[in-house]
Amino acid sequence: MAGEPVSTIDDPYSWLEQVESEESLQFAKDANEACLNALGDPTKSDTGTYDRVLSVLESDDRIPYVSNYGWDDDGNQVLVNFWQDSKNPKGIWRRTTMDSYCTKNPEWKTMLDVDELAKKDDISWVWKGATPLPRARDPLSEGGRKVTRALLHLSRGGSDATHVKEFDMVTGDFVSEDPFILPEAKSRVSYRSRDVLTVGTDFGPDSLTDSGYPRTVREWVRGTDLEDAPVVFEGDKKDVSVGVYIDDQRENNGGIYEICCRSLTFYTSKYWARKIQYEHLLAPDDPARVAAPEPDDFVEVDIQEDAEIDFVGNLIIVSLRSDWDPVPGQQKFKQGSLIYTDAETFFENGKEGCEFKILFEPTERTAEDSFTLTKNYLILSIMDNVKSKLQFFKVGEDGNSLTLVGEDKEAVIRSANASPLDRVESDQFWFTTSGFTQPSTLCLANASKIESPESKKKAEIYVEREVKSLPDQYDSTGLEVTQRVAMSKDGTEIPYFLICKKDAVLDGTVPTLLYGYGGFEVSLTPRYVASSGLAWLERGGAYVEANIRGGGEFGPKWHQAALKENRNKAYEDFIAVAEDLIDSGLCKPETLAIRGGSNGGLLMGNMYTMRPDLFGAIHCAVPLLDMQRYHTLLAGASWMAEYGDPDTDDWKFLKQYSPYHNIDEKCKKYPDLLVTTSTRDDRVHPAHARKMVKKLWDMGQGKDWPVYYYENIEGGHGGAADAKQSAFMTSLAYDFMWDTLTGKKK
Repeated sequence: MAGEPVSTIDDPYSWLEQVESEESLQFAKDANEACLNALGDPTKSDTGTYDRVLSVLESDDRIPYVSNYGWDDDGNQVLVNFWQDSKNPKGIWRRTTMDSYCTKNPEWKTMLDVDELAKKDDISWVWKGATPLPRARDPLSEGGRKVTRALLHLSRGGSDATHVKEFDMVTGDFVSEDPFILPEAKSRVSYRSRDVLTVGTDFGPDSLTDSGYPRTVREWVRGTDLEDAPVVFEGDKKDVSVGVYIDDQRENNGGIYEICCRSLTFYTSKYWARKIQYEHLLAPDDPARVAAPEPDDFVEVDIQEDAEIDFVGNLIIVSLRSDWDPVPGQQKFKQGSLIYTDAETFFENGKEGCEFKILFEPTERTAEDSFTLTKNYLILSIMDNVKSKLQFFKVGEDGNSLTLVGEDKEAVIRSANASPLDRVESDQFWFTTSGFTQPSTLCLANASKIESPESKKKAEIYVEREVKSLPDQYDSTGLEVTQRVAMSKDGTEIPYFLICKKDAVLDGTVPTLLYGYGGFEVSLTPRYVASSGLAWLERGGAYVEANIRGGGEFGPKWHQAALKENRNKAYEDFIAVAEDLIDSGLCKPETLAIRGGSNGGLLMGNMYTMRPDLFGAIHCAVPLLDMQRYHTLLAGASWMAEYGDPDTDDWKFLKQYSPYHNIDEKCKKYPDLLVTTSTRDDRVHPAHARKMVKKLWDMGQGKDWPVYYYENIEGGHGGAADAKQSAFMTSLAYDFMWDTLTGKKK
């Protein structure tokens, strides 16, 4: 595009892009006070929403999901969990045994109290997870039995950037001698072996991409300075990020694979890979590594840039985002397929010298969701018209084959997640299910049972026993879940789920909440959300989720249909669902609220500017709204493959769905709008929300444009750093929407 880049054009509200400037923080504090004065403090509201949401978030009835950390000295499986409650708002990292976990009241041993650590360090730490040292690569694991070390990720106030500290699982404290410690950054770090890390972090000038993620990767040996660690891989500034990782397939009778990856955009990558020995993961001066032969050179993985790779046994699996014929003129594999071939043959002979086989091929209404591995099986999760179904494949004893041995008879309206208990030694897996009105249930399952003769007669034969179940968190009596279809502007059928009373009177008076996202290939599937149940459904409202284009519900094609210049398709889909709800008699514009966050916040902003006549209340959370400068703010550059580059001709279509630039000063009435964000969100810049609100306030003086704004000082992209903050933000939003639709707002 000729002339000055649009992102450099003066913006009178750009001062709000200074995240923690005195002026910006004062704006947020003043706005927060005005918001609570207008809407009321949810912690003091007579609705009781805050107290009920908080009680659910801190309830002892919640399922404590666990990760397997090997075995203890007594031969008990060790299970690890992170837990937050009223006594431990920042949380505790704790452990128990399998036998104890399967009882009603497990005995837990606390390994790390984050509240105590926060007090000690005088830092508002937020837990961001742990990366254990793989047992198979630890010489002190007692033959692969114990997890002895872990890298803990802690962030200040909930931001994406984390501090990394190494924890000793044996002593129960942070490592004291030559520990691995990384300062705050959006780091990518993992163990190669006990004394060697692969690290991508902020090493200073030119070490990050334009998106703020690692551009270089180093191999860091314990006891040496990080600054002296050699660079082993690097990408370009314009890449989203780079990474090096190990895929150890010895558990599935395969090899160890080392992969280097440049993420060119959010959806395209270049891979280099090679097969290595365990000794190659050790420090360069380790005698075992010195004695080992040099590893093979990396081979560029010759696939399309929008494809992804995984390894299973000795096989390489390729996930396709577009049609692909490895040998032009011969077999073409469909977009959305999973195909596989022998990895070594692929490395040595290229794609032309391989025989590819199909693991999964989509239909018009089916898509691959994910897959996981046990010791001998690959479990594939499929979405069939946004319903869940599992398939089971046996991994050959030589690691060279995958054979379909069983599957669920039919897809069910629910979410279903399979995760291995211990893929090193077992075919058992955790099987978690939930639905819109069915609380979560955690079962212990065994993939090998799918091959039993009874599998053809009994559904879910693989389930061994129920281990934990969440009790009803709200009263769902009389609620009905239905899947409906709306017709979008271009004739595409858009499915959506409706949850409401079976005997709902279709006179347009049912307060209805419509939720959507529509981006980044994210699928909205049925799941139990207690907050929506008690804050909306229990009150007599209807709750709706729209599976609009831009999501991944029907595979890559559904996502790609709403990219860049076709973004309008997602918005037309959402409008179609809203109009279908109104046409059904369930609600009318005055009784229809909508809600979305992040990319869904952009959706909300566009609904606000495009169809102010269609909605009664809007909650726009941690949103993108300024599409002229989004790529210059924090991680925004990484999303240009989704939206486009405003400093090119893309601005011609981008400005059509940039809410910040489409406020109509002639509009007499905009729906009531609540915008929420977090100061500590280092993914989507809080300036999107700040600038939109300030501009609306300035332009809307003397007009019927009710706009409320609340900025949580902590919380990161999730909007809240602990249960109390989460309950506050949730109840503020739900009470605002309910009171607006029912005429009870202050």
